[in-house]
Amino acid sequence: MKILAVDDDPIILELLAHFIETMTEHKLVMASCADEAIEVIKANARAPFDCFLLDIQMPGTDGIALAGKIRALDNYVDTPILMLTAMSEKDYIDAAFAAGATDYVTKPFEMFELKARLALVERAFAEREARTTKIFAAQKVNPNQGKGTPPIDLFEPVAIYEIDNLIDFMAFENYIRQLSRNDLFGSTAFAFTIRGIAQYHATMSPFEFYSVLTDVAEIISDTLGDGQFLMSYAGNGTFVCITESGWQPDIKALALSVNLTLAKTELFDNQGQRIEPRVCAGEAIRLMWKTSATVMDAISAAHASSEESVAAHEDAHKNAWQIGLTA
Repeated sequence: MKILAVDDDPIILELLAHFIETMTEHKLVMASCADEAIEVIKANARAPFDCFLLDIQMPGTDGIALAGKIRALDNYVDTPILMLTAMSEKDYIDAAFAAGATDYVTKPFEMFELKARLALVERAFAEREARTTKIFAAQKVNPNQGKGTPPIDLFEPVAIYEIDNLIDFMAFENYIRQLSRNDLFGSTAFAFTIRGIAQYHATMSPFEFYSVLTDVAEIISDTLGDGQFLMSYAGNGTFVCITESGWQPDIKALALSVNLTLAKTELFDNQGQRIEPRVCAGEAIRLMWKTSATVMDAISAAHASSEESVAAHEDAHKNAWQIGLTA
């Protein structure tokens, strides 16, 4: 990979240069501040970077703001961003991932750990490019796309852009791994699943399907807007969420609010037919006594609970329809 490292500490840059040269086959370019980094990015427009390593505390624009600026560039909507920082407080971790960070490594770090993290993001990014899902970024999607557009796997996470507090699923997993038991105290995990998602996937073009995911994601994010949270699309029409600061949302009320907003929002497919997506919410799972190693199990349970709620809803409607026929 071609990597840009940004740090105001020349010793860190020297260590990174030595590490990249001796332990990997990657190419490293360096910058000492955010402004210089932006200029370097512009100068390399014809040969973009494949990964960024950003310090947080720097004079002028800090690394979190720089991550946001990088994410706003068309070529870098899903390029891996690793924060390399001495800041281990949860507020910084939250802000970094919300700004678009893919992973977070605290100083002092072991070079073998950094090598492993780079290998993970390199493999994940290669897999994503192979699936070519990044062409569905909002800035690049052509509403007239249909035949020839690569399909979206129903069960795989898809990167959705420009939605507040919505992050890539790999970043979501990395975020959770950064949290300690104290950080997780008072947090809650839950999920929303779009009803009939398999039918949407089977009958819609990739662009239409992506648009449904984006519209529902935006409405969920807006509904959760008053609380502190991060969310991610986990595949199969399900958005998983984790709340912060002891906020214990009323899940049924939230699902009702999401569906009321969806009902008021006019959504159409490419043929001009109105579509009316709705969601079901699963069980809210408290994380107060869990470690970061077991939180993903709780996230999986929240995911499964949401999908079970959809199945129960569909069964109830099917039974009601059959009773109506008998009557």
